[in-house]
Amino acid sequence: FLKQQAKLLGLPIQVHYPVNDRNPAVILTWLGKEPSLPSILLHSHMDVVPVFPDNWSHPPFGAEIDDEGRIFARGTQDMKCVGMQYLGAIRALKKSGAKFKRTIHISFIADEEMGGRYGMRPFVHTAEFKNLNVGFSLDEGLASPTEELPVFYAERSVWRIYFQISGTAGHGSLLLKNTAGEKLNYIVNKMMHMRAQELRKLENNPVLTIGDVTTINLTRAGGGVQSNVVPPSLMVCFDVRLAIDVDQHEFENKLHQWCADVGGGIELEYEQKRPRVAPTATDKSNPFWVAFKSAADELGLKISKQIFAGGTDSRYIREVGIPALGFSPMNNTPVLLHDHDEFIKADTYLRGIEIYKKIIPKLAEA
Repeated sequence: FLKQQAKLLGLPIQVHYPVNDRNPAVILTWLGKEPSLPSILLHSHMDVVPVFPDNWSHPPFGAEIDDEGRIFARGTQDMKCVGMQYLGAIRALKKSGAKFKRTIHISFIADEEMGGRYGMRPFVHTAEFKNLNVGFSLDEGLASPTEELPVFYAERSVWRIYFQISGTAGHGSLLLKNTAGEKLNYIVNKMMHMRAQELRKLENNPVLTIGDVTTINLTRAGGGVQSNVVPPSLMVCFDVRLAIDVDQHEFENKLHQWCADVGGGIELEYEQKRPRVAPTATDKSNPFWVAFKSAADELGLKISKQIFAGGTDSRYIREVGIPALGFSPMNNTPVLLHDHDEFIKADTYLRGIEIYKKIIPKLAEA
């Protein structure tokens, strides 16, 4: 499909395989008048999360339009809409005879919904990516139920922490000391107390969004052999998203201190432990932000700078020193990414193409 799009647009296309042949990275390129300048990357991912068809009022991959002009399909918000809007805007700009000084790359990557393990995370470290000479990236944002459109300039760090807890084992009729259950209770209480502090911080400051605080959630617990045996080991896992103002070294030291305070015998394992990544500048020091803001102002868009609550491929792009913004032109639209009956209104989709027709030239001339 993308090869056909490239042919229709008259653009060269490259297909790379950062890890394996099931997870391609597809790049269409519109060469600029000054190709030595850092390029613009219009990024999207083509994978989507699973569907439960019985919970949909329309076939989840049918792209049916109802009487209200709503297009129902998985990916209409997250984020096949954006990738196709890029192509719609590029098609219109090329047809108008426009040419820009910076080269524009349009990327379609796999595996974002699973954390980018076989997609953007390894791809940014390849020679193929470095040869793109990317100076700025535009990526996905979120729908907005109001007139205001969020623009995401940073993301929190994902840590998935397993506490592997060992303790005294024995008969369930006794009051043994130093059991795994006691230690688990201590650790859970400490983590939940920290969670409550962050919740209060969010509730007491109306300016903050969920991306401004650290989120902590108990997601897994396990262990034990049978109901009348005090187990020798238990496990508890927390999904933690560290706010960008958290000292990660200090946070990890606190975890180790809690483990020591309760008697030791606890090992920390990490399913994910992402470093802090510097946010993209949103001031005059960043010419790409100035260009983006100028386009938004000329279009009369109401934008709100935010920190993304979840994770996108932009974290890996920023991690290698490339500024990136997350933006999806879908205002007055309920947030339905990963939900049943995901949709976008046809008018909103077409309006998004017009928005990118203004933003892309500004970025490519910055």
